[in-house]
Order: sequence, then C-alpha cells, then structure tokens
Amino acid sequence: MKLTQTALTKIKIPSGKSEHIEFDDDLHGFGLRLRSTGARTWIVQYKIGAQNRRLTLGSTAMLTADQARNGWKDQDGHWHDGAAIILASAKQGKDAANKRAKARGSAAKTVGKIVAAYLAAKKGDFRPRGYQAAEYHLNRLWKPLHTLAVGALTRETVASQVRAIAKSNGHISANRARATFSAMFVWAIGEGECDANPVVGTNKLKENDPRDRILIDINEKKEINWSEAVAVWRAAPDNDYGRVVQLLMLTGCRRDEIGSLQWPEIDLKARTIKLPKERTKNGREHIVPLSDAAVAILKEKEKTRQEGREFVFGSGEGGYSGWSKSKVALDKTAKLKAPWTLHDIRRTVRTGLGMLGTLPHVAEAALNHLPPKLIRTYDKNTYEPEKRAALDLWSNSLAVAVAQASGTNVTPLRNAKTVQ
Repeated sequence: MKLTQTALTKIKIPSGKSEHIEFDDDLHGFGLRLRSTGARTWIVQYKIGAQNRRLTLGSTAMLTADQARNGWKDQDGHWHDGAAIILASAKQGKDAANKRAKARGSAAKTVGKIVAAYLAAKKGDFRPRGYQAAEYHLNRLWKPLHTLAVGALTRETVASQVRAIAKSNGHISANRARATFSAMFVWAIGEGECDANPVVGTNKLKENDPRDRILIDINEKKEINWSEAVAVWRAAPDNDYGRVVQLLMLTGCRRDEIGSLQWPEIDLKARTIKLPKERTKNGREHIVPLSDAAVAILKEKEKTRQEGREFVFGSGEGGYSGWSKSKVALDKTAKLKAPWTLHDIRRTVRTGLGMLGTLPHVAEAALNHLPPKLIRTYDKNTYEPEKRAALDLWSNSLAVAVAQASGTNVTPLRNAKTVQ
C-alpha cells in the first residue's frame, strides 16, 4: 500500500498485536508505526553497512504523509529531511542519525554559552581595555541572540542585530561589535564548537567621517566662546555620572579611564591620577595632573567611599555603567543645538589647550598622545610640570567662564605667556 493521507484511515493494527508497522510499497523503508495506545508515527528504516537504523519523523498529527515522505519546514523556517531524502543519503553512506545527533548537539550550544566560553578562554590574551570592550559587545550588544542555538544562527539574524545595534549605538559601535562577534566564531570553529561563522557575508556599515565636534570656538572678538562647554558643565547632574563628565572636562581623559577610575590610582596629596599602562589606549602609564576643581570633586566623592570597593564611580563589580540613559538625560538639560558625544570633550580639551597658548607637544602629552617614533626615541621628557600648568590654566579658564555665565563678575585670566 502506498502511504497517503487517504490511506491512513484504512490502516489498522492486526488483531492480537500491540504494535504494527505498515511500510510504503513505493518507497522502501518509509513506514507508519501504529500502537495500541492510539499513537501513529511516521518512521524511516535503513541500513548503514551492517547496522540497521530506524528514525522517527513525527506523528500523523504533526506531519502529513507527503511531508513525512519528502521533507518539511517547521514554524521557525528550519528544513527537515523526509524519508525519501534520508533513504537516498543512506545509499551514499550518509547516516541521518549522525546528522540529527550533531544537530541536537548544536541546539544544546547556545550563543550565550559560546560567549561565556570564549570570554573565559581569551581573557588572558586581552589587555584589560580590550577585554572590557569584548565583554560589552558580546554580553550587552549581542545579548538578544544569547538564547539562540548556534546551529540555528543565520546570516540574516546576525545582519538584523547589526542594524539594531547601529540604530541604538551608531555605526562605529555596530562595526566593532560585528568584528568581535566574528572573532568569537573564528575561535569557536577552531575549538570544534561550530562549523561556520554566520558573520561572514554580512555587510560592514558605512562609518561617518572622523568627528571634528568641539564644545568651544572662537567668537567674532577672537575670544573663546565657552557657551556649549559651560552648558554641559552646568547641566552635569549631582551624581556619579555628572562627576565623571566634569572630570573628563578637567582632565581630557578618555571616558573609561575616568568611569573605571580606582582609588589606588589617585594620590590626592600629590594631586595626580596614575593610570597604569593596562588601562591606557597606547599601553603607556599616564600621570594626570589634577587641578583644584578636580581635587575638589574627588575629595567630595571620597566622603561617600564604600568600604572595600576600589572603583570610584558606579556600583557592583565594575566601574560606572548606564552611560546611554545618563547621556540622554544630560542632553535634555544641556540643550545643545548639535549632537555631541563624551569623546568630543577630549577633543575640546585638546583644542582649548592650544587656544590658551599651550605648545602642541605639551598639549599632546597632557592627553597621553604618543609623539612620532623618532621624537619619543630621543626625547624621554614626560613634561609633568608643563602638563600641570596647562591643565591648571584650562581649568581656571573654564571656571571663569562658568562663573560669568552664572552672573558672577569675574575677570578672565589673561594668558601672558605660552605654556611650554
């Protein structure tokens, strides 16, 4: 009998038996198993060498005869081979049972499990800053995919998440996250955790031209226009985020250098922050001179220092988090006309130092920018006194601008000589 939907009603269990398999006359090995309990299940039976195999395809309630015979797509769009394909493969020595076992193994391996394994295995290979970036990309930006089975992850799914990241975090962040995700799968393939990298073939997003946004400029009187910088300073809230923003404005440091600042890195008596090479972008220790305003912020924060916690800002195990929501709130208060980022503050400090007369090599040293190789080979001077004078001048000038915007009658400091 050929197994069809119409034929299903005619097939019965022979009297006295609790189970019966009715095989298809046209497709040898394709059958319907009936049990006295009422269960009716499609099966396929074949040989691989001397070994017999029998696989269950699904119940008659789930699959039609045609689906069981030729294959079907489930509700998630995944294809499943039917009896005809399985039997044809068996003739070529390909065992569908092995394929299923492998698929079950892939299903058990979720993206989240691969992420955890990758970060644990590679932690010692990353510099701290690099590890933090990888952890942020994989555990935060790719989190919506964590519950998916690795074997079910498609290029379309990856591309969709890249677009979602770009929408919320920008094209640059999306591209960085895409690169980290791809690197993880390269590692996973090498470890035998998966067979393919679903990131391959997805598009890298077009990034904007290098940013040139700063929060100060020169007005018609050839004076520094502080209006936007002052607006940001005054809008900074009275919380950890606000203190981080103001310290960024006073030091020119990178966001995470202050956001992940630790108490052992601070010497209030010497009025410095000593960033170890593991926490700087160029891998060189950076001594940050602290102005009066910066010292005041840290001393005030020290009053509420949590016992046993080394990080200055934030809560939990790491430094400050919650950047995005805090930035949105700051923007609503500051009301700048053009979009800006926290990294624009660093560019603002560098530009402002130059406007105030700081010589380029001192301004670069203040921001821990490496000089050209030939210069750093022969010039071992760290310019610590000059860096302090430059950042003090910058801090005082900013303080005057803030005071004047508040209505205080303050005379700006005149830059009588260049900071050398």
